[in-house]
Amino acid sequence: MNIVLYSFRRCPYAMRARMALHVAQIQVEHREIELKAKPKHLLTISPKGTVPVLWVNHDRGEEVIDQSLEIMKWSLARYDPENWLVQHQEIGPQVFSLIEKNDQSFKFNLDRYKYPHRFGLTDPLPFRSGGVLFLEELEMLLQKQDFLFGSHRCIADVAIMPFVRQFARVDVPWFESLRFQRLRGWLENLENSELFTSIMVRRPLWSEGPDKL
Repeated sequence: MNIVLYSFRRCPYAMRARMALHVAQIQVEHREIELKAKPKHLLTISPKGTVPVLWVNHDRGEEVIDQSLEIMKWSLARYDPENWLVQHQEIGPQVFSLIEKNDQSFKFNLDRYKYPHRFGLTDPLPFRSGGVLFLEELEMLLQKQDFLFGSHRCIADVAIMPFVRQFARVDVPWFESLRFQRLRGWLENLENSELFTSIMVRRPLWSEGPDKL
């Protein structure tokens, strides 16, 4: 079986996919790319051209997974040593509802706060305020425990953390001034974990030669 992951190091979607693959101990060929120079093979298997994309080539044919949360689920279905999925089966709807809120409303606000010029905006602060509402919800969950749904990290922590990290880095002094002590500790814990630092190692850009897929 040949497994290839097309990825962009700074993309939060790619970060969470890489963390799931890492914890599941799945050996993949990492192809780090520039978004301005997308390989032909990537666009062939996933015409939408976003990352991450997981390409699995096995004796039964090819499988393409081009949604980061689906890559996480695919990985954990094969090996889930920390029980990211099964430890919260009874509250699964809440776990995935929180991830969906991150991927929809929080990501919407994050993009417009961090990149207002892309959306023709002159004032990003209303979107920063919109993002804070989600952070408040996370802070409330973390008042009770070290991670979002208990004493151990689960798929929600790993799926959401890269986006909170990106939000925090837009204006670090302002973020540090917020009364989100538990949230900041949660973020620092995950950022300093072996899981995260291992997937953030810089890789050389992958070059698509004539003899490469």
